Amino acid sequence: MSFDSLGLSPTLATSALDLGLADPTPIQTQAIPAVLAGRDLWACAPTGSGKTLAYLLPLLQRWLAPSAKRAHTGFVRPLTTLILVPTRELALQVHESLSDLGRTLRDQPRSRVVYGGVSINPQMMQLRGSADFLVATPGRLLDLVEHNAVRLNTVQQLVLDEADRLLDQGFAEELNRVLALLPSRRQTLLFSATFPQNVEALAGRLLQDPVRVQVDADRDAEHSASPENISQRAIAVDGTRRTQLLRQLVKDGEAQPGWERALVFVAKRHTAEMLADKLYKAGIYATTFHGDMSQGARKEVLDQFKAKRWQLLITTDLAARGIDIAQLPAVINYDLPRSPADYIHRIGRTGRAGHAGVAITFVTPADSAHWQLICKRNQLDITLEQIAGFEPTEAPPPPPVAQDGNGGIKGRRPSKKDKLRAAGLLPSKPAQG
Repeated sequence: MSFDSLGLSPTLATSALDLGLADPTPIQTQAIPAVLAGRDLWACAPTGSGKTLAYLLPLLQRWLAPSAKRAHTGFVRPLTTLILVPTRELALQVHESLSDLGRTLRDQPRSRVVYGGVSINPQMMQLRGSADFLVATPGRLLDLVEHNAVRLNTVQQLVLDEADRLLDQGFAEELNRVLALLPSRRQTLLFSATFPQNVEALAGRLLQDPVRVQVDADRDAEHSASPENISQRAIAVDGTRRTQLLRQLVKDGEAQPGWERALVFVAKRHTAEMLADKLYKAGIYATTFHGDMSQGARKEVLDQFKAKRWQLLITTDLAARGIDIAQLPAVINYDLPRSPADYIHRIGRTGRAGHAGVAITFVTPADSAHWQLICKRNQLDITLEQIAGFEPTEAPPPPPVAQDGNGGIKGRRPSKKDKLRAAGLLPSKPAQG
């Protein structure tokens, strides 16, 4: 099965290949034809199964179709596709995938991403003239609607990504308010890793004669990593000595016998460039793979890495999902991932299709608490090793303390009532004792 056999145009099928996806995953195989046909979709698939491209690829093709052309040649473009997600991280990931695909198209859609926790003003400016595709969290979307920064009455396709998390994280009321603003005639795609009762009720209310797709973890095994095949290690090291330790692991073959290639994950694109430059000057064939590179450059680097012309590929989380590198021996977490789930996605690039792999994580004193959280959330029991000559000497940072009403430890962050009292809008709390 290939992407073009699913009904995708040659341009979009090539775009998938450019992202390193030779064959569609099971969820993509079943979902893409249904979305192309304009059907509502009710899909259940595990995390990391490729569901994002299962809806982005066909929705882009529908947007490009001559029959779907709209009078959007001017500055103001009506919003046609709305993608609702529960978290900022997922919003950024979906938007990055959409941008990657859009770069290969002659007629490029205008896509935007909005989420809470940051200033609304830059997002309002970005939405001037609206957008063709909008990736949003429900709360921030409603804020923008109230500011007249976006209108939802032109939406033709609605995607609810990770619908179970949307409802579990308290977005039910906000989600209902968004749905009330949308046209009743539209295509709706609902994706969820699980289908509890509240998601069942939501699907029954929203979907019209949907195509139902379910892909369980066992069925998707050929595209997933088996934890049993991955040897996971964690090494304590000072932040300033990670590069030196990485050089030693590579040159001494400490990571794995016959270790010839590895993905090295870092947090920022700038870090990727600096690290690759230092390693290359030290005689290690290292290069970068990140979102600032053109689509053509990324494809070329990925092809070269698969052909074993590069030993290390220094990458951001762009390579953590949806990219299959056959028989990749090792993954190195130079920087810890932002979320526990991202750790699983990262190490899942090795240990695939029955082959053994190793995943090594550098843990600095400053990151020790975050590493403990990653282990707890993923139910991992990994001994924190020390390598002779690289024993950490840096002191861990003190625990955060709330100051001036900002940040702090859970339970010490000021509540809304505390803030109102500080502003003199509510009476002070009565004295205790």
